Amino acid sequence: MSQKEILTRAKQGDTTAIEFLINQALNNIGIQARANTQKNNLHLLLEASELPDQQTCIIAIHQEMKALRVPSIDFVNIYGRRLGHTIPEWTEVIELHQPTIYYPAGVGTIWWQPENTNSSQKSFTLTLPYPPKKVTLHTSEITQKKRKEEVDISVIYPNQPPRKKSNLAITEKIFSPYGIKKQSSNKSNKFIWLLVSIMLVPIFTIVVDSKTSRLNTIISNIFLPHKKSHLKTSVAKVSKSVSATISTRKNIQNSQTTPTQNQLNLSEIAEFILSSIKSPINPEARITIKAVGDIIPGTNYPKNKLHPRKKELFASVKPLLQNADIVFGNFESTLTSYPNSRKKMGSGRVFAFRTPPDYRHLLKDAGFNVLSVANNHSFDFFKKGFEDTIANIQTTGIQAVGEKGKIVYRKVKGINIGFIAFSNYNYHNSMLNLKSAKKLVKEADKNADIIVISVHGGAEGTRALRIKNKTEYFFGENRGNKVLFAHKLIDEGADLILGHGPHVPRAMEIYQGKLIAYSLGNFMGYRTLSSKGKLGYSLVLELDINSRGDFVSGKILPVRLNSKGIPYYDKRGRSIKLIKELTQKDFPKTMLEINSKGEITRKKE
Repeated sequence: MSQKEILTRAKQGDTTAIEFLINQALNNIGIQARANTQKNNLHLLLEASELPDQQTCIIAIHQEMKALRVPSIDFVNIYGRRLGHTIPEWTEVIELHQPTIYYPAGVGTIWWQPENTNSSQKSFTLTLPYPPKKVTLHTSEITQKKRKEEVDISVIYPNQPPRKKSNLAITEKIFSPYGIKKQSSNKSNKFIWLLVSIMLVPIFTIVVDSKTSRLNTIISNIFLPHKKSHLKTSVAKVSKSVSATISTRKNIQNSQTTPTQNQLNLSEIAEFILSSIKSPINPEARITIKAVGDIIPGTNYPKNKLHPRKKELFASVKPLLQNADIVFGNFESTLTSYPNSRKKMGSGRVFAFRTPPDYRHLLKDAGFNVLSVANNHSFDFFKKGFEDTIANIQTTGIQAVGEKGKIVYRKVKGINIGFIAFSNYNYHNSMLNLKSAKKLVKEADKNADIIVISVHGGAEGTRALRIKNKTEYFFGENRGNKVLFAHKLIDEGADLILGHGPHVPRAMEIYQGKLIAYSLGNFMGYRTLSSKGKLGYSLVLELDINSRGDFVSGKILPVRLNSKGIPYYDKRGRSIKLIKELTQKDFPKTMLEINSKGEITRKKE
């Protein structure tokens, strides 16, 4: 795309184009910008190895946005932070379509100077002893926009009379490490300061725990909403990683906070800070996840197909499942002794799998600590078999995820991880019901720092290797649109999508900085699942994600299933070549890159 085309798209409000132009302006000083839009607000997260200089960034961005004159953007919310940190060390709001507010060198005084006013606006000229300076901020603070019919502007110079302006916005410092500053009534024309530094400083010097949503509520939901842009651009997940930022215009205009309410809010903030100190999150923490696809260790229904020496089943791949915080798999059988199946056997396309309950110890010994039970075989033996499966899994300390309406939480390195499992069936959380799925993600977002989604769906077999953004069917059954489902849930707050169901590996994708593995294939299917051709290509997907759930790095550990469905490490790396090829074909524009060793990285922008 040419520079002219980028410029045209930026003027039309295209977030990706605006981000590109801002980066052009800031990259030469080592600053990387990431952008997102919400209604009439543009949010810019600025990161560099050293804290970005606030005044330099504000001037550069203000000039760029003034030149673009984007009609759909009224406010630019800027956040500056060091790379690897989660909390911005400074914030600022620029209002694009209103006069600019200046702070002279004196402290606590606002000078207003109209800019590009038209004949319909009431304007006046200020005579200053020296040219006013743009606001220079050296501390983290929350700024807020307010409109008033009439506002007095105090002037510290004795010979300068008070000024008034009509229907013009004025930017106030609401919070700073020194206190709360409010515009007084027209009669007194004074600022009221409430000293709260002892409570606000810790907000910017500690990393808060997983209950950040509580603070967001306390401060009138002033945080950037968690929904991300629909555009495929890397957007900072600030709603989970920062505890204070810019208020949205709508929230401020609708709020009428009384002094009593302010005092209550401040006490709640203090309480929140104390609880955060007790359970901090290390922003440098990395969560290692190892994930595999479908697991059926054997069945004794309708006849015995169990391995005579069951410990041999995982023996070859057990080393691949070690050294991870989370080891995940899709358990596509049941752990029950219940005698009756809901399926009528005899047809070549109908299967019911029942694994003896004592195999739960085999799964535990292999290294698994989270297993999905939301798939098309979990109810093979009615609800009783499903409940038995969950109970037997949990007796070993493994967590089972897949009950309808339920979220499973696991804490790792002080980071709360929420798991939700979906299938295309109504007796699980259904991927076909996007409204309900998004509601669950929202609920998880209140308690979890990272949200992991397991989804069982899509067509099956070697004809289902490719994935497209459309609904898939298998023998007339709606198996969902996995691309749409994954994107919508990430937009809602999910951080990692682990897919299974097609019985073959599929492409991977980076979307909004989050990894989507559309299918992990078969991992074990002793005398149950076919391993012919690419049905026998398997893997252990190893991932590192940060405390915000962003993809950091990964690796495909290649596995091959033998003729009986037992997995072995594959020295030929066939699944690496397959997934790399599928990813290049199905998502040519993704930021994900896979090399011949199976290493997964993000492309350099």
